[in-house]
Amino acid sequence: MPKISRRHYIKGISAASTVALAGCSEGNQGSSGGDGSSGDGGNGQDGASTSNAGETTYELDVATAYKLGTTEEYPVMQQEFKENVEEASDGRISVKLHPNGVLGAGSELAEKVQSGTIQAAQFSFSNFAPYASAVDLVNLPYFTGTNQQFVNLVTSDAWENNVHNNVRENGFEPLFYLVIDPRAIGVRKGKNAVLTPDDMADYKHRIPGSQILEEAWKMAGANPTPVAWGETPSAIEEGVADSLHVSIEAFVTFGFSDLVSSITRTQMVEDAQVYAMNEKWYSDLPSDLQSAVDEASENTFRDNLNQVPKSRENSLTELEEAGVEIHNLSDSQLQKWKDKIGYQRSEWDSWKKELAGDMETFKKLEEAKGQKSDFEVPN
Repeated sequence: MPKISRRHYIKGISAASTVALAGCSEGNQGSSGGDGSSGDGGNGQDGASTSNAGETTYELDVATAYKLGTTEEYPVMQQEFKENVEEASDGRISVKLHPNGVLGAGSELAEKVQSGTIQAAQFSFSNFAPYASAVDLVNLPYFTGTNQQFVNLVTSDAWENNVHNNVRENGFEPLFYLVIDPRAIGVRKGKNAVLTPDDMADYKHRIPGSQILEEAWKMAGANPTPVAWGETPSAIEEGVADSLHVSIEAFVTFGFSDLVSSITRTQMVEDAQVYAMNEKWYSDLPSDLQSAVDEASENTFRDNLNQVPKSRENSLTELEEAGVEIHNLSDSQLQKWKDKIGYQRSEWDSWKKELAGDMETFKKLEEAKGQKSDFEVPN
């Protein structure tokens, strides 16, 4: 594998080798419970104990907002991460999964990881934004509109320097990102499909609490309507909102298959999440087990990239069976969206400076998204 600096993204493979949308599905198919136990494994680290062979072993609690089995339609990869960690560590790290939001979801999980209440979790990487504002550049329309552009960016030196170094200083150790897919526009039943920005005129478009997204949809001609994620299905069903913008996989995972009549793949903003660990817990591990976590993280990231096309195909099949029309834009249609709201427009210049800190840093991040990563995303 091409050389990657050790602290680079998922920190590569060392000499020993190496998430805007978080929801909670109904039903709990996984284990539940509290935080990892504490032991006296010689270093006082939470979850550490001594095996019969005299080796220090560790229990790693990993929390997610999704039930086990979701990966078939939404590539969360929780079981894969567990298996990869236990294999890479030769069983010295035992992973206990806490799926389905039993320990929380989204920002709640991020706060628990930061404080060390739990060792690791999956959540929207937008939770890094308070510590590294450059994270929100991903929400600029068409800045990273494809999976490969997103992967190029988050595995770059520019991202390492402007995001990861900052979040480590605030208690997080980034492990790997979950690529889901670019978000698409879903329109509720009774409303016409959206193919161009003009088709959005006066549509009540559901947005989270994001100023960038509010501005983007106003530029498209829509009426941005803030709706909490948990209330979005009922808002679509009752006409409080006419449309929403999530990945193909999310329409299925979160129960929108019977609520929307059409979906248009605009390739505007990536839907992605992150697995992160408490930085102190990671740093207190012996170096060989740090390397094992790094290796497992890279392997799970590659597993995720390989799973994305399968999850997408499974989701598209289910949507089509539900009678949802899927629209893939032509080059000319896609260009209309980029011309109307794309990040190259001068309206976004103040955001670029604010989020990146200055235009020089923004240019470095912009260049990074176009430079091919060592991680190739399958179509």
